[in-house]
Amino acid sequence: MRTLFQTVACGLVVYFLGGPVSLTAQPTDRDGLASAIDAVLDDDVFANGWWGAMVVDLSTRAVIYQRYAGQNFVPASNTKLYTTAAALDLLGPAYRYHTDVFIDGPVVDGVLEGNLVIHGTGDPVIGGRFNDGDRTATFRAWADSLRTLGITRIAGDLIGDDDAFDDMPLGYGWSWDDEPYWYAAEVSGLSFNDNNVDFAIEARNQGQPARITWEPYSTDYVRVLNKTITTSRDSTLVEGYARARGTNTFALSSRVPQGHTDFESLAMTNPTHFFVHVLRETLLREGLTVVGRPVDVDDLSIKPDYTQARYRRVARHTSPPLADIVKVTNKRSQNLYAEQLLRTLAAEYPRDEKKLKPGSAAMGIQVAMATFVKAGIDTSRIQLVDGSGLSRSNLVTPAMTIALLQYMWHHPDAAVREAFYASLSIGGRDGTLQYRFRQEAAAGNVHAKTGTLGNVSALSGFVASAAGTPLAFVLISNHHTTTGRVVRSAQDQVVDLLARYRL
Repeated sequence: MRTLFQTVACGLVVYFLGGPVSLTAQPTDRDGLASAIDAVLDDDVFANGWWGAMVVDLSTRAVIYQRYAGQNFVPASNTKLYTTAAALDLLGPAYRYHTDVFIDGPVVDGVLEGNLVIHGTGDPVIGGRFNDGDRTATFRAWADSLRTLGITRIAGDLIGDDDAFDDMPLGYGWSWDDEPYWYAAEVSGLSFNDNNVDFAIEARNQGQPARITWEPYSTDYVRVLNKTITTSRDSTLVEGYARARGTNTFALSSRVPQGHTDFESLAMTNPTHFFVHVLRETLLREGLTVVGRPVDVDDLSIKPDYTQARYRRVARHTSPPLADIVKVTNKRSQNLYAEQLLRTLAAEYPRDEKKLKPGSAAMGIQVAMATFVKAGIDTSRIQLVDGSGLSRSNLVTPAMTIALLQYMWHHPDAAVREAFYASLSIGGRDGTLQYRFRQEAAAGNVHAKTGTLGNVSALSGFVASAAGTPLAFVLISNHHTTTGRVVRSAQDQVVDLLARYRL
């Protein structure tokens, strides 16, 4: 198996839009490489857009290539590089979340004469992702803990405490029409199942509505309007999903070919209430009686005070280590996890600034600036407003991202270095790069983070040259009006050049 520093020198072929163009010699100097990169990025199809790019030799810190490296660009999901770097740097790769279950009353003859309170700290991964797809494993474990205490009936409510974060559910500047989709899930100090409901739309007889089921439990937390239709076997799937703003009413209108099932995860509103609603459903399925309602702590006039003697912790869920969470964040480009990590920085390192809300994205960004300063970034010029990159108000320069990549490559803590590097997608192997970089020089060599919004495409990370020299690179396209496929192809060509370049 090749590592970052083990590549094979191959003949160089660059694929321009008009077809493959063979170069008679492999570039062995910086001018030759720069000319080859320029030939890709100067294609007429990009004439009305902008490319920002920078390449650095990580062993010497020498700049090999740059184009508008000091100008601002919208980074899209390259923003996650900043969020995960700061989280690993400040929290450490071994950091874990703890979600505690409290009771606030006595247990008499098997009856909890009080409430069950779930105290969240921002854990983004409660659900099936780290439980072999078993979404409610954690909830069933809590049911076991209650039974061990002799509790068979809860007379009070199930209260979800999400106050570790502020109550802003979406990021600054997010597009309203993204709201129903999994990648724009609402943020909460108490999250479950990536704050999504997972739908399966199964075709039936042609002309009939498809059969809709959803997990977890076909929960009645959501209302589903079936506007789907089953089409012929040789037709194309046409997806259709909508959610009325501020509600959990989903209208599904997909046209599904016979023999096909359309799977889609859709975001619901008020994750905290969703959490305790499904917890209540789970407890009932486990044979416990729950008299009270699922309640969001924000609806209470008096908040729980866990220092009081009447609050007794009866169960605790501990998350996987941060190193595993950032791996999902970057490889899958999981926006929710990035947003949760950003607010976790605010919760763990609160700032005494009146203009910043505790547990907010804005406070998290201020905390993260400590990492960016160590990376040598001029923090007076960087503009970040969220942790995931969904906002177009994020602005960074290629030089800033290179500085961050260099800092993480040379990080004094080996565990931080390794966790950051391992979180990036591998060309041709996994994550958002699974189907890219199938050519020999880059396959299994490039480790990078993608970024995509309308008219924005970014790719930044690490690759080894043909001589084994470790390189950091940033490639950002803004304002292009060609297809994303064409822009990604250009990025791939440039990275393949770097992988074939003999430094």
